[in-house]
Amino acid sequence: MTRSEDAGFQDEIEDASTLMKLRLGTRASALARWQAEWVAGRLVALGHEVKLVPIATTGDQDRESPIETIGAQGVFTKEIQRVLLDGRIDVAVHSLKDLSTEPVPGLCLVAVPERASAADALVSREGDSFEALPAGATIGTGSLRRRAQLLNVRPDLRVLDLRGNVETRLAKLAAGGFDAVVLAEAGLDRLGLSDRITQILPCEIVLPAVGQGALGIEARSDDEATHAALAVLEHGPSRAAVAAERAMLAALEGGCLAPIAAWGRVEGESLTLAGRVLSPDGARRLDAARLGPVDDPEALGRRVAEALLAQGAGELIREGRGR
Repeated sequence: MTRSEDAGFQDEIEDASTLMKLRLGTRASALARWQAEWVAGRLVALGHEVKLVPIATTGDQDRESPIETIGAQGVFTKEIQRVLLDGRIDVAVHSLKDLSTEPVPGLCLVAVPERASAADALVSREGDSFEALPAGATIGTGSLRRRAQLLNVRPDLRVLDLRGNVETRLAKLAAGGFDAVVLAEAGLDRLGLSDRITQILPCEIVLPAVGQGALGIEARSDDEATHAALAVLEHGPSRAAVAAERAMLAALEGGCLAPIAAWGRVEGESLTLAGRVLSPDGARRLDAARLGPVDDPEALGRRVAEALLAQGAGELIREGRGR
C-alpha cells in the first residue's frame, strides 16, 4: 500500500463513526471463505467486529448433479438470503455470478468491491493449450456457458459435466478423468493456484459469465447502519460494469439455464459491454457490443440485449431452457 493509499484508508477509519458487530454469512467452501475473510478483514481494519457464519446451500449439498437439474436460480444463494432476511446474519457475501438478477424483497446489493479478473482459465493435465488439445480430448466444466462456447470453436472436443469445488475439480483432472478443466481465473488466483493455469482463454473463445470475478455484498434493505459500514467496499467502475451485464441478462430473461455471456468494462468516461448468446450445443452463436455512459449502465445492458434479441437470441434461450 502506498503512502497516499494508507492515508486514504486512515481517513476511512476515522470516518467510521459507528463501530458495529457484524455477522457475515457465506458458503463454506475454501473459495467462499477466502472471499468472506477478505470482506471481514477490511471491516475489522475499520474497527468493526465480524463473525463469519458458514451456511450450506443447495448447490453445496448436491455436488454431483448437473446444475440445471437442481434448479440453477439461487442454488448457491437462497439459503444465505433466507438467513439474512430472518435476521440471523447481517451481511451476505456472494460470488456475484451466483446472484439472481431478480431482486429479493427486503434485501439489496449494498456494495460491489473492486472486481478481480473476469476471465476463464484452462488447466490441462499435459500442459496443452486449448488450440493444441488433441481431437476428442475431454474438458470438464459445470457451466453451460463454457460448454457451448468451447464447442462453438472446437466441436471435436468432448465437454463433460464436472461439479464440485475448485480443489475437487483439480483432483479429478489429476486423477485422469479429464484432459483439461475450465475454471474462473479469479478463483484460482484467490486460492493461490495461479501456477496451475495453462492458458487464460481469450474472449474470442470464451466470454465470461455475468458478474464473474466480482463479489456481491448483500444486506437488509432497511439496515442503514450496516449499509454505512459497508460503503467503504464499493468500487464504482466495477459496479457499473456488472450492472450493465446484469441488466442485459435480466432483459434477455435467460437466467442460468441458457448459454449467455457478457463482459462490461469502464474505459475512460465510457462503459463498453459485449454480450453473447449461444445454442446449448454451441453450433449457433450471436454476438453484440455497445458503448454507453458510465452513469447509466442498465440502459446499456438493455441495448445489448435488444441487439441480441434482434438477431434471434430468444429462440436460442428457449432452446436452452428446454434442454
